[in-house]
Order: sequence, then structure tokens, then C-alpha cells
Amino acid sequence: MRLISCYVIKKTKAKKDGSCPIYIRVTLNQKRMELSTGIFISPNEWNEVAQKINPDVEGFQVYNNRLTKVTTDIFDIYNQLVSIGKPFDIGSIKRRYLGVNETPGILTIFDYYLNTIETNLGKGYAYQTLKHYRVSRTKLGEFINNQLSRKDCPVNEVNYDFLNRFDMYIKAEYGIHQNTAWNYHKHLRRVLNLAISLEHIKKNPYSKFKVKLEEAHRDFLTKDELFRLETKQIELERLATVRDVFVFACYTALAYSDIAKLNKSHLQQRNDGNLWIVINRTKTKSKCHIPLFSNAINILSKYADYPEALLKGRVLPVASNQRLNSYLKELANICSIKKNLTMHMARHTFATTVTLSNGVPIETVSKILGHRSLNVTQIYARVLETKISEDMNNLRQKLRLYAFNIRASIATTII
Repeated sequence: MRLISCYVIKKTKAKKDGSCPIYIRVTLNQKRMELSTGIFISPNEWNEVAQKINPDVEGFQVYNNRLTKVTTDIFDIYNQLVSIGKPFDIGSIKRRYLGVNETPGILTIFDYYLNTIETNLGKGYAYQTLKHYRVSRTKLGEFINNQLSRKDCPVNEVNYDFLNRFDMYIKAEYGIHQNTAWNYHKHLRRVLNLAISLEHIKKNPYSKFKVKLEEAHRDFLTKDELFRLETKQIELERLATVRDVFVFACYTALAYSDIAKLNKSHLQQRNDGNLWIVINRTKTKSKCHIPLFSNAINILSKYADYPEALLKGRVLPVASNQRLNSYLKELANICSIKKNLTMHMARHTFATTVTLSNGVPIETVSKILGHRSLNVTQIYARVLETKISEDMNNLRQKLRLYAFNIRASIATTII
């Protein structure tokens, strides 16, 4: 492909004094562009054949040198693009000459990532994941607009300083916890990895900017609190239903999204003669096999003919997660539980109070929770003071028995 250029006088853009601007016209693959040189002359001062300003014009040499430089700069850009070996067009030359950055913005790439998630909902991505990424995208957009006064930022300009300023902005503006900020950074890091795959950047700036994840202190219900909630007489049907759904989650470790889709096909009689829940977790797609305690079975029986559940083909009448969490706050007050009850707390309660504190091995708990790694389960693995006390009392008894046997053995030897 050959680049052709020439200069033209734009008589249609003449000033009141009759002077006209000189434009350079560049053609590539039958596509052309025109750019102003910023030089104005009278049409009769221009030599069309020589493509120069006539020598009788004051300052003609300076003007002609400027025209030569414009031509040289454009052909230099053309040669650079050819040497890179990637496809380009006349627009690429124009953008480079005008200093317009061709690298896409970080928000543009973020939107590309969001579109990928949205397209693959139910095929490796959950709606909750899309929702979280949208929040991160909004926060990033607000940062770029408020702090950088731009609509977007070229991805190749996202560096250590950018990430550090973004970190300080979201913490100061929204008062968020370190681990919440870590999640925003996790999403941005993945978008930047996508930018590497798309060959927009060569290295992820997060290789230098590190974000620490603090140890999470996840709340749960104690045995006393769970019993109090489970046995409380509640007159309001809506609160009684929410209580039952929450207690069911405490004895099954199911997340809200899994309980909301639970139907009869997930209930199976297994080889041990007991009723189990067999379900693919919405979040991780891992298959969970959960044996049902009598507490959970009683709740299922209670709602076996419940109209709302039957209408939706579900085994429990489950409201929206937002509404459930709102009602759980009312339940906490009624049951004198001074904790922020949420549906996710039920999983922590199952892991800590129902299973681990009763001696169930962490490997078994991890399998029921549907975790792919034991490290994830250890977040839930709270060792309660009561469990420590119980274990130490057992050890004391063993040590006393050991000491008694030693003394008895010595006495027998002496006799």
C-alpha cells in the first residue's frame, strides 16, 4: 500500500481578508484525509506545481519548511506503522499525527469483560458475579471522572500511581473495609489481565502494587442463640417463614441462591436410607451431597403443601435475599440476638456451631460446603472456647488416668 500526499488551498474556508488555509491531503488505499497546516496565504501566492509558497511572500522560507516538516512527520508515522506489522488505515495515521491515543481505555475493556460475563450467565458465571463486577466498574468510573477529570483512561496509563490513588479514593469516599477494597482490586486485576491477553499492555501493574487481604472475622450463632431462634414462638407468618428458611440454611449450609432454587429433584434417598440434598452450587458449580438432619426434614415437611412454594415449584417459600435479610434483623430483636443476622451467617453457623464444634472433621465440612479447597473452609473453622474447654477436660482426664495407672503399677511392683 502506497501513501500519497499533496497540499491544497481551501478557498471555501477563506478569511475576510481573502487568505485561505493550506491543507495537506493524504491518500492511502483509496481512502483520504485532510489536515490543516495552520498556514494562511492568498491563492495567488501559492505555486500549485511546486507545492510551495512563492518566494516573493514575506517569510516564505519559514512557511515552506513548516510544510516540509508536516509531510516528513506524516511519512514517518506511516513507516512506523508499517514496521510494526499490524493492520492500520488512514485513520490510524491521522490519530497518531494528532496525538490521539489509540490504546483503548480501561473502562472500555472493563465493559468488554462485563459483556463476556453477561453472555455466559449460567455457563460458568452467576448473576451475583455480574452484579459485583458492575459495582466495581461504577466505582472505577467515578474515580476516573472525579479524580482524573476524564471519561476514561488509556489502559497503558494504568500504573502504580493510578492503582494507589484508586485505593485511597474508594476507602476515603465510601469508608469501605480493606477486604471490600481488595475485591474491587481483584476485579480490576482480572480486567488488566484481559488487556494483556488482548495485547494492549505487556505487564499487569498489580505485579508491583500489592493489596493485602485481612483475616476475616465471620460471625455465627452460638448453640444457645440457634436454639433460641429455632424454638421461639412467632405469631407473624412472614417472620416465622423467614425463621424457618434461615434455620434450614443453618442445618444444610446452603447459600441463599441454592435454597431459592431448591426443588424436589434435589431431594434424594441415598444408600444409607437417609434423605440427602444433591445440588450443584450456584456460585462454584461444584456438586454438594448434604445429608439432612431431622431439623431440616421437619421444616421441609411443614411447607410440603405450602401454596407459594408449590406455585414456584420450590420446596420452601423463599423471598428475595434483600427482604430476607431485612426480616432477619426483626427476628434478631425478637429473639434478643445482638448480631447482624444475614442469610450468609447461616453457612458460618453450620460450619462452626453445628459441625466443627461437635467434632466433625474439617474435610467432611469442606465437602458439604462445596469448597474446592480446604483453605477456603478454614475461614469458617472457628474453634470455640467451649470446644477448647471440652478438649482440655478430656485431656486432663486422660492424664489423671495415666498417672493413676502409673502409681498402681509402681504399687504392684513393690508388693
